[in-house]
Amino acid sequence: MQVTNPHSLNTMRIAAILLAAGSGRRFADASAAATTGLAAMPKQYMLLGGKTVIRHAAEALRDHVTLIQPVGDDPLLLQALDGLETLPPVAGGRERQDSVRAGLEALAQLPEPPDLVLVHDGARPYVPADVVRNVLSALERHPGAIPAVAIADTLKRGRDGLVDTTVCRESLWRAQTPQGFHFPLLLDLHRTHQGPVTDDAALLEAAGHPVALVQGAEDNIKLTLPEDLVRLERLLGSTPLPRTGLGYDVHAFEAGRPLILCGITIPHDRGLAGHSDADVGIHTLCDAIYGALAEGDIGRHFPPTDNEWKDMDSARFLIHAGERIRQRGGMLINADVTLICERPKIGPHAQAMRERLAALLQVDVERISVKATTSERLGFTGREEGIAATAVATVLVP
Repeated sequence: MQVTNPHSLNTMRIAAILLAAGSGRRFADASAAATTGLAAMPKQYMLLGGKTVIRHAAEALRDHVTLIQPVGDDPLLLQALDGLETLPPVAGGRERQDSVRAGLEALAQLPEPPDLVLVHDGARPYVPADVVRNVLSALERHPGAIPAVAIADTLKRGRDGLVDTTVCRESLWRAQTPQGFHFPLLLDLHRTHQGPVTDDAALLEAAGHPVALVQGAEDNIKLTLPEDLVRLERLLGSTPLPRTGLGYDVHAFEAGRPLILCGITIPHDRGLAGHSDADVGIHTLCDAIYGALAEGDIGRHFPPTDNEWKDMDSARFLIHAGERIRQRGGMLINADVTLICERPKIGPHAQAMRERLAALLQVDVERISVKATTSERLGFTGREEGIAATAVATVLVP
C-alpha cells in the first residue's frame, strides 16, 4: 500500500518527538564510564562541542519541523533546551513505547495536531539534514519511513563464547532515527497495540502497513558507550575546555539600607552602599563568571554611571551572567563565594544563599558554595566598615 498525499510537505504541520526519558544504563555500566566518572549524568545531557547531546539533536531537527515535543522529566531537560522554541516537555514512561505515546498524546491535544511526526532519540546528536529530508520525502508516498544503513560486516551468531553460525547479511539493515510517520496512524497504533516493540516502525509492520527504508548515515550513531563520545566529538566540534575566573568586590556599610547578600536579605543594623542594591556576593560572582568567559567585569555590562541600574536587584545581573554561559554553549561547573566580614554571621544563611544563587544560574545547588570568614579584626572589614567578597567560577566552554 502506498499513500498518495495531495498536500506538499511545505503546507503540512510536522512535529518531532524528542525522547529524553532514558537512563542510559548501558552507558553507565560501561567500565570506561566507571573509571572516568562519565556516568554522573544521563548521557543525553553530556557535553559535546560545548552543547548537550540532546540540544544537538534538537537543533538538527528544528529546521525541518513545525513543532518539537520533548519527552522527559529531568530538570536538566529545560536547561539543555533553553532558548530553543519547543513545546513544554511531558513526562516519559517506563519503556520507550510509553514515552513515545506520551508525546503523541500531548500533540493530539493541540488545537491543530500535526500531519506528520518524527520520533527521534535524544541521545542521537548527529543527524545530517539529508537523512531528515529523505524520511520526510518518503512520507509523501508511504505511511511510515525510517533511515537505515545496510549491514556491511559479516554477522556471526554466537553461543557460549563460540561461533554458532554465520548469518546471511543480505537484506539486513541497521535502523536509525528520526523515524517518520503519518501522525493519526501512529497515534492510533500506539493506543491500540498490545505488547512491547523495539521501535515505532514495528507497530506499522505488525499492523500490515508498509514502512519505507531510506538512506541513513554511518555517523548518525546513538551515544551508547563512552567510546562513542570520541567519535561524536570529532563530528560536532572542538572539545570544550574548562575556564576559571576570579571575582573580588568591596562595599562599605551605609545606614538606612537593607543588607542583601547573595540574593538574601539579612537582618542587620546597616546595609551596603552602592549604585544598585550593593549585593557584594552576587557582584563578585558575576565578575568571576565574566572573567572565566573573558568578557570583562560587571561594570562593562551594567555601568554604574547608568541610572537604569540604580537600586537594581542584583539578581538581574547574575541571571545575565548565567545566560552568557549558555549563549556561549557552555556550562557552569562550580562556583565558590567567600564573604569576608565580622558581622553579621553568615553561617545561618549560607544554605539559603546557595539555593538562591543556584536558582538564578539554573544549576544544581551542589555546584554552588557559599562560605564566610573574618579578617581577625584587621583592616576595614575588621573595623566593620564594610564587607568584602571573593569568588571563583569554573565554566566549560568550547
